[in-house]
Amino acid sequence: MGWAIIPIILEFFGIAAAIHAVLSVRTDRGTIAWCIALISLPFFALPFYVVFGRTRFDSYRRAIREAQDNHEDQIIEIRKRLDPFRVSFDENPGAPEAVLEKLSPYRFTSGNKVRLLVDGEETFEAIFKGIEVARHYILVQFYTIEDDALGRRLRDALLERARAGVSVRVLYDEIGSSGLTDSYIETLVEGGVAVGEFGTQARRASRFEVNFRNHRKIVIVDGRVAFVGGHNVSDEYLGKSEWAGPWRDTHLRIEGPAVKHCQMVFMGDWYWTKGDLPEFDWEIPESDLDAIDSQALLVLPSGPSQKVEICSLAYIALINSARERCWIASPYFVPDEAILSALKFAALRGVDVRIMIPAKRDHWLVWLAAYSFLEEMDEAGVRMLRYTKGFLHQKTFLVDRFLAGVGTANLDQRSFRLNFEVNVIGSGGPMVDDVERMFVADFENCLPAPGSEFSGRSFWFRLMVRVARLFAPVL
Repeated sequence: MGWAIIPIILEFFGIAAAIHAVLSVRTDRGTIAWCIALISLPFFALPFYVVFGRTRFDSYRRAIREAQDNHEDQIIEIRKRLDPFRVSFDENPGAPEAVLEKLSPYRFTSGNKVRLLVDGEETFEAIFKGIEVARHYILVQFYTIEDDALGRRLRDALLERARAGVSVRVLYDEIGSSGLTDSYIETLVEGGVAVGEFGTQARRASRFEVNFRNHRKIVIVDGRVAFVGGHNVSDEYLGKSEWAGPWRDTHLRIEGPAVKHCQMVFMGDWYWTKGDLPEFDWEIPESDLDAIDSQALLVLPSGPSQKVEICSLAYIALINSARERCWIASPYFVPDEAILSALKFAALRGVDVRIMIPAKRDHWLVWLAAYSFLEEMDEAGVRMLRYTKGFLHQKTFLVDRFLAGVGTANLDQRSFRLNFEVNVIGSGGPMVDDVERMFVADFENCLPAPGSEFSGRSFWFRLMVRVARLFAPVL
């Protein structure tokens, strides 16, 4: 009698979880899939739903609300200081920039200087030079930090600044940096560096929130310089990986008011992890107002703590605004139906749509899933291109001649729904020209990826591709 009641209990919890899925899962397909699995196979489906069924990071949202309530005066003062740099789109509320601003807690600011950093050597040399001249504080946040040659170089550079009296904070993701050694962390802490782990070890975390990731990569020096982009701290990002060879990635070096917005993104992540708000520099030099090479920038953070899917909506807005061209580079191409429709419709109305993805693979399932989209992209006129000179890891885009972006978000459903990401978008200015030149150079190292790459393969390969696509929501 005792054992006989277990299936009944499991079915009860399966039905309860299915009701929860109906009320909370964001996509219709996901809801249907979860309901069928939870009701028909509750023994197998329930553990997976507990980990992978969550779509909102509620503890993070509560922490940010708490920080805003406790530090409201400070936040108001910061915004007042940034107001003189705001770029107004009031006369053109339908402009893509105005739409993107509605998705961000921040606004486009002028007075910024931007340098495009192409590949690992240029990126990390710029970061280390910035760290070397730090006088007050350094904020470091990466998804992945490895205890290898590059990781130890970063550790030693931070320890040297800490010995010089500079306040240093390091934040890393629990899953992305799962290989980081205890000795690495202990050495930083013993050297006076404050270290935070974004994950289930954080003060507010739940063990069931392990499926969420903080995928942001931000370095800030003295509140005056910020680095944002696709690089993590690992030797493979310097092209030293045997399987990948050269590593193609992109970062930004930013000076100006937009640095303060990057700093606010870090501040929120740090507060959720550690529960304190350190003193940062919020002063903005008056000279930034008259910068000759001023670049209008928008910092666009996104994540599962938000009520709407900021990242996917931003991509839809960008794609729909394109009239001449829409070029996107991403290592992973597993979009949802809304993004797919926007891309196909843009191509059908005559926009030059190009999606650059890697020829090499690092994650089997994601690499396979991308094949399933090639045929429908080809039929709609979207040009899919495979980058062949090493592994492509950059997350960049270019729309017409007025919008360009560099950040951490991939063109996949994990970045749209499960990861904390940050993109920096430039309106006009030198950034658009630099990103255009970069894309043109990258296209020289690409080969077409037509629909026949999928339709011309064997039955078993196509079957594996279709199965891989079923996992798209959690890839």
